[in-house]
Amino acid sequence: MHKFIKMYKTVAQLVHAPRSARARTLAAILGLVVGAGALVIAAPLVAHHAFGAEFDRNAPIKLQGSIVRLEWVNPHTWIHLEIENDDGTTEVWAVEGGTPNVLLRRGLRRDCLQPGTEIIVDGYQAKDHSLKRANGRDVTFTDGSKIFLGSSGTGAPYEEDLLRARRERGRC
Repeated sequence: MHKFIKMYKTVAQLVHAPRSARARTLAAILGLVVGAGALVIAAPLVAHHAFGAEFDRNAPIKLQGSIVRLEWVNPHTWIHLEIENDDGTTEVWAVEGGTPNVLLRRGLRRDCLQPGTEIIVDGYQAKDHSLKRANGRDVTFTDGSKIFLGSSGTGAPYEEDLLRARRERGRC
């Protein structure tokens, strides 16, 4: 109750304060609210990046392996593939895809990418070639069905015929 009375007195003082003091206080409060709102809106934008900022369009790559982990998160999905090298050693690559919502609209559900699922990914390697990271363009399942994995807004056509054919074969 004491806090309520204190808050009431503060508001009453503000209301009865001279016009210029009241205006300055309201402007300060409005500035804080707008600033906090801008931070909340800008935080996701800082985490997002353009394709060209991280990936090399001149370094296409084809990765074939088994899924070891899937990150179905915004702003991009990540498929972690275990790849076997020519010498028999293995390494895990992280492949970036579009947002979960975009992939769902294309017919690719999270349960289609279970650990152990063998897939082929066509994409582009990171600019830093020492990283085991790529941006995925297409994912191809062992039955030959393919789906566009890239981010939205690229101008790629929606593959309705491929989606229907995958469903007829019992694929996701």
